[in-house]
Amino acid sequence: MSIITEFEKNQKQVKAWNELSKRKVVEHNSLITSIAKMDKTPLKMFELAVSCINTEAPPKDHTVYLSKTELFAFFKVSDNDKHSRFKQAVENMQKQAFFKIQEKKEYGFEFENIVPIPYVKWADYHDEVTIRFSPEIMPYLINLKQNFTQHALSDIAELNSKYSIILYRWLSMNYNQYEHYSAKGGRREEQVETYRNPSISIRELREMTDTMKDYPRFQSLESYIIKNSLKEINEHTSFKVTYEKVKKGRSINSIVFHITKKRRADDNSYKLEDKVYQKAKVQKEQKENLLYAEAMQSKYTKLLLEHFLLSPYEMTNPATMAGLQRNVYPKYDELKDLMGIDGVKKHLSYIYYKQEPYSKGNIAKYLKKAIEQYLPTVKRRGL
Repeated sequence: MSIITEFEKNQKQVKAWNELSKRKVVEHNSLITSIAKMDKTPLKMFELAVSCINTEAPPKDHTVYLSKTELFAFFKVSDNDKHSRFKQAVENMQKQAFFKIQEKKEYGFEFENIVPIPYVKWADYHDEVTIRFSPEIMPYLINLKQNFTQHALSDIAELNSKYSIILYRWLSMNYNQYEHYSAKGGRREEQVETYRNPSISIRELREMTDTMKDYPRFQSLESYIIKNSLKEINEHTSFKVTYEKVKKGRSINSIVFHITKKRRADDNSYKLEDKVYQKAKVQKEQKENLLYAEAMQSKYTKLLLEHFLLSPYEMTNPATMAGLQRNVYPKYDELKDLMGIDGVKKHLSYIYYKQEPYSKGNIAKYLKKAIEQYLPTVKRRGL
């Protein structure tokens, strides 16, 4: 009898998790970049509660309802002590947790300290949990027409560090903008790329992670906040993220992250009903395919191969080849008109000998920058 009961409990938890894994969390970007004065459990509980908000018809009383089954499935707890642990987590959240939000206004900055969930009600004799958001936090969660971020609740569930969650939300904010402007336009290509390769100063990173007084040595900050967080994010979310350190003088001044999306069947599933997005996405894919085909036939592709600036492996990447055809090869045409094809070959030989190792991560961007710097010199000389 006890075995059947335990099986039924597990089945119920699996069903709850399957439902949770389909949810998304939508928040204003100001909340993403705010200082979360809380540990991982209240932060994850807040994200779970936010996923219950129907942004099309938000609750007028700021109240959402969870089940304890959902909560335990989300936190992946099944031991006998889970109810008392839940009670303790709620108490800690209400006593300690708040967001410190900073917004730039016309005459300076405006600061808000907001306790997001001041009221929670539950009973030991039924499954329902009542969660009421504060009126002050609601503008950051509903009526979001612009400057908002949405990410998968299932990704948050797998993260076990406060810093991983904070960094994941910030990376999602940037990558959301990359996807949006890639599909719908409205930004220059260089601007769009910065969303996929966002930069943050060390001071901003410390403020966002609430570590202004912690880990005073950069090596410690890098190990505990950056490396450990990215290890979790890369293992458990839809992102694959690398980073590089940027120096100013002798000190590390900022971090540049490089975000790619893992191939998953449910990528962008929350956008399937956005017909404008889908139409723009199809048009963009068709254009990219055309550029890819043109690049494969281009004489410049052959020249890049001959000068060891492009590998056969990179030729299999449609995005790389489309980027070359769109941004680099037209510049090579200009150079050819000025100096002939030998002038292009001379330029490529120079680039090969001066090439930096970091450029190999994005060869199209590197070659674009190189030719854009060289062409004005050629034109000034009248060569």
